[in-house]
Amino acid sequence: MINDILYQELLVYFIGLLITGVIGGLIAGLFGVGGGIVIVPILFWIFTSLNFPNEILMHMAIGSSLATIIPTSISSARAHYHRGSIEIAIIKKWAPGIFLGAIIGGLSGKYFSVNELKYLFASIAFLVALNMFFKEPLRLGNNFPKSRLLNIIMSSLIGLVSSLMGVGAGTLGVPALVALSVPIHKAIGTAAALGLFIAVPATLGLAFSGFNIPNRPPMSIGYVNLIAFFIMFPLTVFFAPVGVKLAHRINQRALKSIFGVFLIITYIKMLSSIIF
Repeated sequence: MINDILYQELLVYFIGLLITGVIGGLIAGLFGVGGGIVIVPILFWIFTSLNFPNEILMHMAIGSSLATIIPTSISSARAHYHRGSIEIAIIKKWAPGIFLGAIIGGLSGKYFSVNELKYLFASIAFLVALNMFFKEPLRLGNNFPKSRLLNIIMSSLIGLVSSLMGVGAGTLGVPALVALSVPIHKAIGTAAALGLFIAVPATLGLAFSGFNIPNRPPMSIGYVNLIAFFIMFPLTVFFAPVGVKLAHRINQRALKSIFGVFLIITYIKMLSSIIF
């Protein structure tokens, strides 16, 4: 009986990770928001169903998501590069600040409680959802800023918050770039490339900072679960370019509305898990 229950739990875990990998890859390519905005909440619910300690659930979901974003960003960025959708000049301006912010977020993540991380993720997910429903994106100017200090501040904040959420650069980077008058396809492609400058330092930081934390899932390095990583990343890598192709062919308006509804549900579920 106990073996049957264990087998069922492992089967649910495996199937859940397969589905997460497919959806995460497609979302990364379709919207440029980074698969982490989907991967983190699903991993959180999977780890919860397997009865791991509540105080490490968000940390494990965030660390494992960031590890998966490394190969996904490479795959997605390559697809966008071949379509001429990456602004190298912006990469040069934003990569240092994003890298710095991500390092700080990765190393400091363990000092945030699970509820604080839930609040952060839920709040940003809600704002991203609202952005999905707007027909016209927010505009902050007609030209990309030339100030080095301003670019460092903006990119560092994006790197810091993204690393604490377990997402790539797209979730905050795409709306920010579009608001600064970067064309949407260029913003998506550029953010996909910038995701690597978040995922690598933040993953290393979370792997290091969670190294001696007890009661983690089996085969974990710090807050990074290798089982989740190795099951998901081949699927995210494969489906990210598929999402890029679909982004140029299908009705983005309808897809954004569906994705926005998913994020609203995520927002409600995460807040309810804190309150009740």
